[in-house]
Amino acid sequence: MSVSVKVVNILSSEELRRTLRRLASEIVERTRDLSQLVLIGIHTRGVPLANLLASQIEGLENVKVSVGALDITFYRDDLDQIGLRTPAKTSIPFDLTGKTVVLVDDVIFKGRTARAALNAVNEYGRPEVIRLAVLVDRGHRQVPIHPDFIGKQLPTAAEEIVKVYLEETDGKDGVELIKD
Repeated sequence: MSVSVKVVNILSSEELRRTLRRLASEIVERTRDLSQLVLIGIHTRGVPLANLLASQIEGLENVKVSVGALDITFYRDDLDQIGLRTPAKTSIPFDLTGKTVVLVDDVIFKGRTARAALNAVNEYGRPEVIRLAVLVDRGHRQVPIHPDFIGKQLPTAAEEIVKVYLEETDGKDGVELIKD
């Protein structure tokens, strides 16, 4: 028996670029003081997304936004289900106390990564507010977490896979839905 895998293009490179521009605009609109804004990318693809959003915000508002990188491996409650991972390097070289922190991730699914990121952020200060920006929201939450900024709402079946490609990590930009 052969298994046929169907790949559906969700966002092209150009659509991804436009989506990031819109997300950056929404973040600017909802941030009272841009000098207090920091973006924290969740490894792996949240980090380059945070850098891309920071560049967009700088282009829009001529304000340099601090960007950090967060690995949440040791804060997860489902390590037994996802298997062993080699942690990436967390780099948050600034105090988060009083800041407007926007956690950035590529896809939100069950919400466990975002929950772990909320726990991890507390080790770096007490932010004024923490918001969540995701490129794709595919539903199926297991915890009561909802992103503040959503690039693309994508209803999926639980067994489907959403794959984000970024030039920096994958050599191309785009989002695909993979169905069995």
